[in-house]
Amino acid sequence: MTEIRKENKMGTMPIPKLLITMSLPMIISMLVQALYNIVDSIFVAQLNENALTAVSLAFPIQNLMIAVAAGTGVGINALLSKSLGERKFDLANTIAKNGILLGILSSIIFAIAGLFGSRLFFEIQTSDPEIIKYGTDYMLIVTIASFGIFMQVTFERLMQSTGKTIFNMVIQGTGAIINIILDPIFIFGWFGFPRMEVAGAALATVIGQIVAAILGAILNHKYNKEIHVSFRKFKPCKNTIGSIYKIGVPSILMQSIGSLTTFGMNNILLMFTSTAATVFGVYFKLQSFIFMPVFGLTNGLIPIVAYNYGARNKKRIYQALKLGVVIAVGIMLIGMMVFQLFPETLLGLFGASDNMLQIGIPALRTISLSFTFAGFCIVSSSIFQALGNGVYSLIMSIARQLVVILPVAFIFAKIFGLDMVWFAYPIAEIVSVAICIVLLKRILKLKVKSLDK
Repeated sequence: MTEIRKENKMGTMPIPKLLITMSLPMIISMLVQALYNIVDSIFVAQLNENALTAVSLAFPIQNLMIAVAAGTGVGINALLSKSLGERKFDLANTIAKNGILLGILSSIIFAIAGLFGSRLFFEIQTSDPEIIKYGTDYMLIVTIASFGIFMQVTFERLMQSTGKTIFNMVIQGTGAIINIILDPIFIFGWFGFPRMEVAGAALATVIGQIVAAILGAILNHKYNKEIHVSFRKFKPCKNTIGSIYKIGVPSILMQSIGSLTTFGMNNILLMFTSTAATVFGVYFKLQSFIFMPVFGLTNGLIPIVAYNYGARNKKRIYQALKLGVVIAVGIMLIGMMVFQLFPETLLGLFGASDNMLQIGIPALRTISLSFTFAGFCIVSSSIFQALGNGVYSLIMSIARQLVVILPVAFIFAKIFGLDMVWFAYPIAEIVSVAICIVLLKRILKLKVKSLDK
């Protein structure tokens, strides 16, 4: 068994410095990732509004892939960090190897589903032949080549688990930059390449992800010395996989519910006009620039809390929680102000028509009222996951999205019209905060309060 003589920084470094050190690279890399998501749609919008609508309608499937990859990663991350905190190094290696296997198997499942179900997915939502063609072309590529995103996320989580988040900035940044460079080349057929339009955006995305995954594997092998991954004589471990999914499945379901909610919202909005669904898709691209830094923060927070839970250090857990909430709410407050003050400018990035502006300006202003509430809930959810109780995160997600957002949006659409549909989001976040406070108090009392130091 490999010994680590020096205590991991997650158990010794002052929490403010540690959280910034762990999170800042993730925040920067996720901002770059959010930027390429926006740039991707800006280029697609130059084709026509149907192209942008097709990409917007494909978002639930892309989000579902990310949900499975990231949710599995949450399980890997929490278990690895806890094992290292307990100094169980052989177990940490087993977790890493089984986590990589799960990423490979997940990508195969999505490739098969995309191959046979992409066209049907769009035919369910719209009868417009151009949107169906654009969307099918896009989804086929991103699902068949999904091993890139699954491996990228898995290798990033291995780095996060040992506190080496600076490498995640390199991994995500490299993939994002490649995507941004290739987007116009493939979409518009620059430098002698064929004009691929929406399919070109998909191809640029998956190439960026594959390169990032390869880089992630190299960096883990070279620099992540606390984990030793070798598949010689490897056999899948049923107990380890079960433990990963015990934590990860609630996170997968929680994020998958987001895909279901987006799919449902798209169909509610399509009752009015396809432009409303396009606005909703544009909103998700824009809000990622606000939410991604908070997710970067929580990606740094989860291993800190999990490690110190394994080390039984409650003081550091409370310090990390409080600081995480303050930073997250601050980021969200800035985001809300931007959406309130500059909605026309934001929509203008996507070549918004007068009709799109008429729908989009009140939409952005209304939905953004929920941002500060969401910041608190996102941090709380990460604490649940780090302490091994992802079910609480799932409860919050179900209450917010299935119990509140979709029913309220549908009722408001039928009674009051399109402009009131957007109020489903702030209403849902207020409900989430109330539930979150109760669950957070409970888990801290049950799992943290009795720790040694």
